[in-house]
Amino acid sequence: MATTAAELVFSPQANHNFSRILNDLKRSNLSITNRLRSIREDADFVSEVATAFSRPLIANERCGSWYISPETKAGSAYFKSTDGHTGQWRFSTRRLNLQLLSIIGSNDGCIIVDSTRRGKRMPDALSKTVPIWCCVLNRVLFPDTPAFHELHTPPNAVSESEHAQIDSRIPEHVDSLRALDINLDVLRQQVKKPLRPIWVTQDSQLVPTDEIFDEFHPVICCTSSRRVAGGEMSEGGYIQGAGDDTENWALGLTPPVFWRHADILLSTPEPDLSDLVRSLVSDETVNMSTTSPRKIAPCLSVSCLPLGASPPSTCVVAIYSKTTDPSSWVKSPLLMEVGVGKHKLASRNLRMALPAIGDFVRQFLERTSDLDASEDSDSSSPEPRQILIACETGKDISIGVALALLCQHFDSEGKVRPQPSPSGHTKSDIRVKLSRIMTNFPEANPSRTTLQSVNSYLMG
Repeated sequence: MATTAAELVFSPQANHNFSRILNDLKRSNLSITNRLRSIREDADFVSEVATAFSRPLIANERCGSWYISPETKAGSAYFKSTDGHTGQWRFSTRRLNLQLLSIIGSNDGCIIVDSTRRGKRMPDALSKTVPIWCCVLNRVLFPDTPAFHELHTPPNAVSESEHAQIDSRIPEHVDSLRALDINLDVLRQQVKKPLRPIWVTQDSQLVPTDEIFDEFHPVICCTSSRRVAGGEMSEGGYIQGAGDDTENWALGLTPPVFWRHADILLSTPEPDLSDLVRSLVSDETVNMSTTSPRKIAPCLSVSCLPLGASPPSTCVVAIYSKTTDPSSWVKSPLLMEVGVGKHKLASRNLRMALPAIGDFVRQFLERTSDLDASEDSDSSSPEPRQILIACETGKDISIGVALALLCQHFDSEGKVRPQPSPSGHTKSDIRVKLSRIMTNFPEANPSRTTLQSVNSYLMG
């Protein structure tokens, strides 16, 4: 008599082995080799989109840069998917992305590249965050043209109900942008038509065109990855959104390093790939040239570590990812080395370090002010004193410190206050100063924890 499936009994050890086999298969399909091959495959599609629309490619960071070779990348944007999540639907006054307007105006549009993980048609950043951004800017830049004020979302990704809810929040986003007191006349010189999002995926039919859109500037939202409904094992190793979560698989590999060495990386067997990646990353770190500081106010700049030689009149505050005793921070009247730790710990420790940093900078400003006052009035103007804030990336902790210094020691035009501003700043005041930093340095990316520490310090 035949045995039925219900009568089959597997030992606990057999079940354990079966689970282990499935996990091993999953790990092998999510290998570095498969990820890099998937990225290259998706990048080929992005190149086809660029050819079809003849517009510049903009990487939506962090993962957009994986899908664009550096020589064809025209810039970066920072549209967060979380700002488009259901119930959130935010316009970020922290990530204004206003640097895109000159690119859009000069090229009659642009192509914003992003990807998304398994199962989704497109990321919320492209289906909702970018449409919100376009709609808000259209209403602010063209307030007297109601025909330009319509919200556009992809009907295959955003329901009518969600569209209506997003649309109902646009007025409050418009108010928040206007409250930043940005020079809108400058922005209006960059774009002459409203912005209109258009969506492209690997399911789209691409027809090469040099079309000029008479009624709007197209903001083409390109989802680089093709949609995978099932598991990776059914896709021959293809991984949707392979450029995501790099901290879990990339071993320090970055898009520039990948594209410089793509051929050798894609031809190296998987067992040897980890060692090759570590070697390339190590060489990149050794050969990395010092990045030039970015000026965010007349006498205030930010930079990443390590620092090159600074002019004699520059006050330097360097923030390191090791925790050090505050009593050891001041190295000289012009150099302060602050050790606050790494990542979120650093952002939290920043709250306790800001008073000491503020005092150090204030002493420098008062000392140089006395020197300036003692200069002979008939002599030529002395070289302006500079303050340089540096951290490992030049985009997070250093931005938080610069924001705190701007609020306390500089007026709305970036000039030094005679006396430091007392505590009790409002969120609105801080937001305006932050928007000016982000306008001058769009690549800045202060974390939420960093900004919370700055707010706590300034509003305390």
